[in-house]
Amino acid sequence: MNTDMQHPVQNCNSVLGAIGDALYVIGGKWKLRVIVALREDNKRFNEIQRAVEGISARVLSSELKELELNGFVKRIVHTQTPVVVEYQLTGYADTLSDVLQSLASWGNMHRDKLRKER
Repeated sequence: MNTDMQHPVQNCNSVLGAIGDALYVIGGKWKLRVIVALREDNKRFNEIQRAVEGISARVLSSELKELELNGFVKRIVHTQTPVVVEYQLTGYADTLSDVLQSLASWGNMHRDKLRKER
């Protein structure tokens, strides 16, 4: 096989693999929304649930656990009475800033496009 033809295929496979890895970690309907909700300040579970409209408690609990496992969220337990649990973004979550900004810009552009076409 011509080696010149392998480079575009390898590059495509590399890009597809990297995108697949990213979507595995931050994909889905809720993860980025939870991260955005936590960007302002630490929040308790119910505060996050109110901020992320439409998410159930069961799904939020699962998403927070996955975000914690992947290093985006830290769970902080304050042992006073009553015990208070807060969630905080880690420094690693800051690595998503450009991604979030790009998605927000694209989402606004797409929404405007749909409005103009109606």
